[in-house]
Amino acid sequence: MTKSVLIVEDDLLLHKFYKYIFERAGICPIITEDADDVINQLKNEKIHLIIMDINLKNTYLDGQKIDGIRLSRHIKRTAEFSKVPVLLVTAYSLSSRENSILDESLAEGIIVKPIVDYNAFLNTINKLILN
Repeated sequence: MTKSVLIVEDDLLLHKFYKYIFERAGICPIITEDADDVINQLKNEKIHLIIMDINLKNTYLDGQKIDGIRLSRHIKRTAEFSKVPVLLVTAYSLSSRENSILDESLAEGIIVKPIVDYNAFLNTINKLILN
């Protein structure tokens, strides 16, 4: 069975990166930046993992602007979606904020971009998908 990863990202260049990486790994990437579409995908598709940028510029849920931290928390607090693991992505240094971001978002993990070690990235993805 092919695994599906829902990617919430507003950078078009990263859309191509994720598509390339996941298709080569035999994982089906579903890419969007629309929070309403995220919820519809979760309702209608078998999603094994969500990868979500923290800083979403053009993302709205029910007409309200939302960032990745709040969208992750919304997903994790919705009973029917709460078991889907969320991996947050940020371009900012995490040093002291990693634990507070994870606590606030309820996500399972966070990584910093740019992603330069593709094997480590895919290992992280596979661990989250298999849990």
